[in-house]
Amino acid sequence: MPRRPKHSELIESIYDAGLHPELWSDVIVMVNDFIGSRACGLISKDPVSKSGATHFYCGVDPHYIQLYAETYAQYDPLARLPRYGEVRNIPDLVDFEEYRRGRFYQEWLRPQGCADVANVVLEQSASACPMLLTVIPGRDMLDAEKRARMHSLVAHTSRALLINKAIERKQQRAIALADVVDRLAAGVILLDAACNIVHSNPAAEALLTEADVLQSVSGRLVARSSEANRDLRDIFRDAGQVALAAAAGRKIPLMSRSGSYHVANVIALPSLLREGAADRSSAVGALFVWRAELDGRSGAGLIDRTFDLTPAELRVLQSIVEVGGVPETAIALGIAETTVKTHLHRVFAKTGVSRQADLVKLAAGFSNPLVH
Repeated sequence: MPRRPKHSELIESIYDAGLHPELWSDVIVMVNDFIGSRACGLISKDPVSKSGATHFYCGVDPHYIQLYAETYAQYDPLARLPRYGEVRNIPDLVDFEEYRRGRFYQEWLRPQGCADVANVVLEQSASACPMLLTVIPGRDMLDAEKRARMHSLVAHTSRALLINKAIERKQQRAIALADVVDRLAAGVILLDAACNIVHSNPAAEALLTEADVLQSVSGRLVARSSEANRDLRDIFRDAGQVALAAAAGRKIPLMSRSGSYHVANVIALPSLLREGAADRSSAVGALFVWRAELDGRSGAGLIDRTFDLTPAELRVLQSIVEVGGVPETAIALGIAETTVKTHLHRVFAKTGVSRQADLVKLAAGFSNPLVH
């Protein structure tokens, strides 16, 4: 005969199953031993349709589990569910002699050598299909001791199931959010405190493969610019620094070999992404990386209106952002370098910045990285 587990041991195991649902199968075996019953299970039951599903069980032949689901759930006298926390067996709810002449007893319970079944509802909410702890005492009826032992587990099992549901909802939201991140046109890179790459979406993978503005060196994010590298190491040393940088709107300009710019926004990582999946739990923050180019439909027009730029000044600004420095802009626009410098100084004066790198960051802030 198996050792009856101590109540404290069982409660600890129940809460372990609340955090790790795969443990419920072992816990149900412990519950069965603790109560001293023939069989035990966690089932959900619809009191209207009388259909049910057995989630975890022990002590019952799987053949009878299947028969119950397909045929005998509708004849179960315990389909009329009690209130939350009330342990009820068959004599509590129906005439016992009448029940013994019915199909549930004659065709399902009696062939298993059993006489009684007891249920207790484990959910306080008005669930359409509440979870139950179901016990088959054996050849005898449910006695006072077994009833008391069942009742002593209700509150703890109920809380553990609530924890299961809360974790499941969080994981579902995390999966949905991660799916959205992976579909973004902008690169998203999750980093730990040593700037190791914890996760990168497809757009970021493409950027890292180019190994130009950013690359992965033995799994660690490295920027082409030494200044950008210092910024990354300083910001991502802990989640607190990331939060401060994100709140300040911190951006890290990244220049490619060709002279074009990308901008990396520092993002304080939502807890859904930080904790929702095991492989992301070490991340302290994220970078949101995109090529610094103006969206002609929105960003350029918005900058024009915001800073009262002339068409010539706007063209120079766009070229500085998309092409590079003064010489490259002069060639791209077919004008003299002195003309570019004149327009550029006027742009500096109107926008309040004094360096081309700052101008790139300002322009990037008017663009939408979520749009291709």
